[in-house]
Amino acid sequence: MPKILFIAAHRPGRSPSQRFRFEQYLSYFESQGYRCELSWLISEADDKVLYSPGKLFAKLRLFLSSISKRSMDVRRAKDYDVVFVQREAFMTGSYRYEKRISKSGAKLVFDFDDALWLLDTSDANKKLDWLKDPGKTAKIIAVSHAVIAGNEYLATYARKHNKNVVVIPTTIDTSVHKKTPSDKKDGRICIGWTGSITTIKHFEYAVPFLLELKKKYGDKIYFKVIGDDTYRNEALGIKGHAWKGDTEVKDLSEIDIGIMPLPDDKWAKGKCGLKGLSYMAMEIPAVMSPVGVNAEIIAEGRNGFLASTNADWVEKISKLIDDAALRQRIGAEARKTVEERYSLNSQKEKYLDCFRKLLSE
Repeated sequence: MPKILFIAAHRPGRSPSQRFRFEQYLSYFESQGYRCELSWLISEADDKVLYSPGKLFAKLRLFLSSISKRSMDVRRAKDYDVVFVQREAFMTGSYRYEKRISKSGAKLVFDFDDALWLLDTSDANKKLDWLKDPGKTAKIIAVSHAVIAGNEYLATYARKHNKNVVVIPTTIDTSVHKKTPSDKKDGRICIGWTGSITTIKHFEYAVPFLLELKKKYGDKIYFKVIGDDTYRNEALGIKGHAWKGDTEVKDLSEIDIGIMPLPDDKWAKGKCGLKGLSYMAMEIPAVMSPVGVNAEIIAEGRNGFLASTNADWVEKISKLIDDAALRQRIGAEARKTVEERYSLNSQKEKYLDCFRKLLSE
């Protein structure tokens, strides 16, 4: 039975990138004869340290324990057929672990879903920027036996450093993410955003047009932010909600219109559209910035809308607020798009094809 060691930063169920890039596939891989194991670094307690300002001594302890864990992974890499590294093996500029794994006898697969060759540090860790080296992404790609990129923009970069690159989009398990009845009874329309503490800055791009919509519609609409329970916006009446795995589908079900605003920069171009796909799988009509893969996912006016200016956002969200039938039609087409092109079932064989080719070499 082939054995795969998955290497990632976070515990199971914690990171959206891990959950949607590989964790949701593990049971399928196991059913197809692969033995899978995940090695992760950051515990729930460590989260409170890593994503808080300061706490440098606690962060140093986490750093040292992570070195020990990854050193052990390198020593046992020879016992696996494939070592699958998601984003990076270690949180600093070092790529020594990937380099040593590639020489261990195991096949090294590198998976990424962001423009990691660009520096993007969380606000809580700006003072530790000097530990990062975005240039290590190219080095990891170069020593890998295969590279899995989340979209063509990322794959184009990867092909500069490795010939064996395959595109597998970020996907949704449509057997889990599906429309469920909402508890809402007041008839108000919810405009929602889902993300994390590290991406809440992108929600801020929505504030100007959401204020315009609030002025236009008043109490007919309200707003929901999922993923950062520290976020507050009094003008919009927003108190952020923490993301919870066991209530994720229920929390999303409250949303009538999902938004995904992004800046038009190089980092955002590498995004894989996860927020939008999460809405779409739930039959929630989405309005998204036409940045990166979003423009490939959305067929304007059929399965969603794209918006660039504040006027665009107001116009297109207004259409959805005013027309329940349009929301229903767009939502149904959105779900169909996810099932056909961005679902676990539509992509699961691509991962196995990659593994099989490596193991046959």
